[in-house]
Amino acid sequence: MDVRILDTTLRDGEQTPGVSLTPDEKLRIAIKLDELGVDVIEAGSAITSEGEREGIKKIVSEGLSAEICSFARALKIDVDAALECDVESVHLVIPTSDLHIKHKLRKTREEVKDLAVQNTEYALDHGLIVELSAEDSTRSDFDYLTQLFKEGIEAGANRICACDTVGMLTPEKAYDFYKPLTKLGVPLSVHCHNDFGLAVANSLSGLRAGASQAHVTVNGIGERAGNASLEETVIALHSLYNIPTNIHNEMLYDLSKMVARLTGVYLQPNKAIVGENAFAHESGIHADGVMKKAETYEPITPELVGHKRRFVMGKHVGSHIIQKRIQEMGLRVNDQQFQQIFSRIKSLGDKGKCVTDVDLQAITEDVMGILAEKVVELIDLTIVSGNKVTPTASIRLNIDNNEVLEAGIGIGPVDAALLAVRKSIKDFADIELEEYHVDAITGGTDALIDVVVKLKHEGNIVTARSTQPDIIMASVEAYLGGINKILGSKYVKKIKEGDL
Repeated sequence: MDVRILDTTLRDGEQTPGVSLTPDEKLRIAIKLDELGVDVIEAGSAITSEGEREGIKKIVSEGLSAEICSFARALKIDVDAALECDVESVHLVIPTSDLHIKHKLRKTREEVKDLAVQNTEYALDHGLIVELSAEDSTRSDFDYLTQLFKEGIEAGANRICACDTVGMLTPEKAYDFYKPLTKLGVPLSVHCHNDFGLAVANSLSGLRAGASQAHVTVNGIGERAGNASLEETVIALHSLYNIPTNIHNEMLYDLSKMVARLTGVYLQPNKAIVGENAFAHESGIHADGVMKKAETYEPITPELVGHKRRFVMGKHVGSHIIQKRIQEMGLRVNDQQFQQIFSRIKSLGDKGKCVTDVDLQAITEDVMGILAEKVVELIDLTIVSGNKVTPTASIRLNIDNNEVLEAGIGIGPVDAALLAVRKSIKDFADIELEEYHVDAITGGTDALIDVVVKLKHEGNIVTARSTQPDIIMASVEAYLGGINKILGSKYVKKIKEGDL
């Protein structure tokens, strides 16, 4: 059995608080939905506004393969608005619960039933496909609901839909609820809301009971807690139930990102199927398993939905992942360098920082630029700074196995620290700071700081860098890295021979 997909992102999804799409934005999403392979696109509610009708008309005029549908209440004015837009079908919705009939419509059950039948006939007489939909059906008297559907089908309704408008079903109840409705002789749709987080599960139970079409939205957006998620429903059908749809699964991630951008409703990272963490691994055990055999910790491949696998480097990361990522960047490090890189990442992880690929590249390049044998090494650095305190730095360096202690005062803590370094090495070489550049690698207040310095000595320019989470330490390490390049090339031999 193939399951049909009716996507209502442009109608029910747009009812997400704060979301309002322009006609052109609706068209862009509709074109993508059509390329994805959805069977029906509910393009909007034609009665809503002139702008809504403009958007629906744009979609209709595009000549898409999908059936283009408009939401309509069981009112002649709504059907006429849909006809004006030249859609193929109407999602003709009427409340069936006593709660809605009494307090919202203020009508009798018979009056509501008559409206459903009359407007079904009116829409059919004007050439529209009719999907007769019962709003709040799961809180309705089931005998009344069934009778309304039967009379609507006798009037010619092509499909019926029972809406779990406020998400009251459970998977067990959904199966029992939808099962008898599948025996009414026309295709049945499930339309589930996510108020209790069960919209996808309830939709799957309804389909298992025999319903043949699911109403969904991209990313599960919609009123309150949203609707059944398109991507979760489709991939569950594909991977867990082996039930086909017409959806091109590999397009799901790109569509998800597009809808998030256009609606401004961004996903939580751990969103199933399309979230940024859906195929992300940090734990060393998990990541190592995925590298050896993806199925160990991934139920589906990211390629199935057009996503990408990524490894997050934090305190749980294993050495295999870091080695693999360094190799993929085209960098080669020895064992000593790798241990420095690994230690830095673990240290950052303990401070609550996750290392991105950009961070890793910067750290690796930094470590690769450090001389194995240093002339000058940092022992300790103390900074005193504040609102009413002149920034002061105290530094201890090991220079050729001799401990040197110096202090510096500057206009800021970085300036004070670098001045203290300059005073410490004045007896070894006259080295000037030519250029100083600082950059936050990945942005954000917890970003790694990349400091690049250019030092001048006897007319020659040496460049050095350091990547640290602290700007002062990064600045000092970069400065010392440059000094070691100069002293290492010119003075290290003399120092060892006792000539300096």
